[in-house]
Amino acid sequence: MTCIILEDEIPAQNILKNFLGKLPNIELKGVFKAAIEANTFLNTNTVDLVFLDINLPDISGLDFIKTIKNPPAIIMTTAYPDYAVDSFALETIVDYLVKPFSFDRFLKALNKAEKFTAKAANVSKENKSETLFLNVDKTHHKIIINDILHIESDRNYITILTKTQKLSYIDSLKNWIEKLPKNDFIQIHKSFIINKNYVDKISGNEIYVNGNRLPVGRTYKQELLERLKIV
Repeated sequence: MTCIILEDEIPAQNILKNFLGKLPNIELKGVFKAAIEANTFLNTNTVDLVFLDINLPDISGLDFIKTIKNPPAIIMTTAYPDYAVDSFALETIVDYLVKPFSFDRFLKALNKAEKFTAKAANVSKENKSETLFLNVDKTHHKIIINDILHIESDRNYITILTKTQKLSYIDSLKNWIEKLPKNDFIQIHKSFIINKNYVDKISGNEIYVNGNRLPVGRTYKQELLERLKIV
C-alpha cells in the first residue's frame, strides 16, 4: 500500500511518519504542508491512501477531497472530534484520528483503509472484466463494459462507442442507465451517457470523452460536476 501525508503541523507529521516507519507493507510517497502541493503530486501520481488534516491553512481537508479526481482511501486527522460526523458523509473517508492518537488506534484506521482499498480493487476488476453480448444485424458482438466510452440515443436507436467498436441497434437509453455500473457511468444529456473514466476535459456546456466532443444538458450539468468532483 502507498500513501501520502497532508498535514501542516510538523509534530503531527512526525508522529505519522514514525508510525508508518514501523510497518513494512506501506510506503510513504510524500509529505505535504499545503493542499496545492499535494494536489500537484496527485495529478501525476496515484496512491492508495491519504492521511489528511481537516484544518489546513489554504483549504479545509473536506473541500480538498472534492478536488481529487478518483480519490483514494482517506484517513482524516483532527484535533476536533465534532468534524467526524461531517467527514463520514464522503464515501472515501474510511476513518478519522483525533489528535493525539495512539499507535493502536492508528493501526485500526489503517486496517479499515486496507479493507477499503481491497474492496475497491475487486470492484474495479469486476467492472473491467464484466462483459455482455449485443445482437446487432443477427450477429452477437462481445462488449467489455469498462471499454464503453459513451452511448448515444437517436430516436429509437442506440449507438455504443467503445475503444474498438461502434454498434447501433434498436434500444432505449433508459435500459442502459439501469444496466450500467453507476459508479462509472453518468448521464450528461437526454441523449448521452458517458464513462467518466475517459473524460478529458469540460469546456462550457461541452465535455470531451476520449477525444469526442459531446453536449452537456443544463439539467444534468450540476450532477456531472459533483460526480467528477469538480468545484
